[in-house]
Amino acid sequence: MIRIFANANYDFLSVRKTAYIITAAIAIPGLLLLAIRGMNESIEFTGGTLIQIRAADTSMSTAAIRGALQRGGIEGPEIQTFGATNEFVIRARLQAGTGNNQSTQETTTAVETALTEAFGVERYETVRTEAVGPKVGGELRQKAMLAILLSFGVTLLYLAFRFEWRFGVAAVAATVHDIVAGVAFIALMNLEVSLVVVAAVLTIVGYSLNDTIVVFDRVRENLRKYKRENLYAILNRSVNETLPRTLLTGVTTLAATVALLIFGGRVIHGFAWIMTFGIIIGTFSSIYIASPVLLAIEHRWPGEDARGAKSILPRGATVSG
Repeated sequence: MIRIFANANYDFLSVRKTAYIITAAIAIPGLLLLAIRGMNESIEFTGGTLIQIRAADTSMSTAAIRGALQRGGIEGPEIQTFGATNEFVIRARLQAGTGNNQSTQETTTAVETALTEAFGVERYETVRTEAVGPKVGGELRQKAMLAILLSFGVTLLYLAFRFEWRFGVAAVAATVHDIVAGVAFIALMNLEVSLVVVAAVLTIVGYSLNDTIVVFDRVRENLRKYKRENLYAILNRSVNETLPRTLLTGVTTLAATVALLIFGGRVIHGFAWIMTFGIIIGTFSSIYIASPVLLAIEHRWPGEDARGAKSILPRGATVSG
């Protein structure tokens, strides 16, 4: 079988400053936009109204209901089947942050009016209505942050035990880079932040950490194998040796997320966008961010295997070996 990039010999570390500029070009505008405009949060975080309906037959679908509500002036409704194929749960809002009885009644009236105009009053019945407050969203936001922080802590402990603390700090730095870039991308695309999008961000964390650990595992092996090479050459060699695996994993996973983006429909549109961008930025950071950060850490706090980290090769140097 043909193995792509089997003999790769690229000097990735020489363009690390360019990689930092690319990251800044994405992160800074996105974070500024986020500070000015804020997040476009779904009703799971801001509050709204939950309406359960039962259709008289199976001809009504989530796509048809969504189209009817949008024609009725209700933007961004979240629609899911509930139990039977003819029962649906609609989460909608007329104004962000409103979850009281008055707003619930207004939203219910607007939804029923839109459905009646589109399908007729005999085609469905309203089973229940509930006010959804933003408190649940706040708890979910806290749990998502806790999950990310716990992943960082476990990563630091694992890499400190298996390698040393410098590897753990570099891996966490690369993952933070991916999260910041992902949040900036959400702001730039003005994607609605729902639980599905939060799940996508958490998935990016796992993907990025896995990719970085694969590279660092090869770094550890090469530190033992090539004892006369300096750290700069070891890092470049390790990235090149894992490049086929990194690109193959990235391309195959990207194919699935692009398919979701094209054919998945509006329900998982945000998830597909974040996953697609996350795979690209996660692959980018495992090549251009994690190793340069490790080199910088070894330059500042050299360890036993620093091997000339302070004697960084000039720009344009190639990997020895």
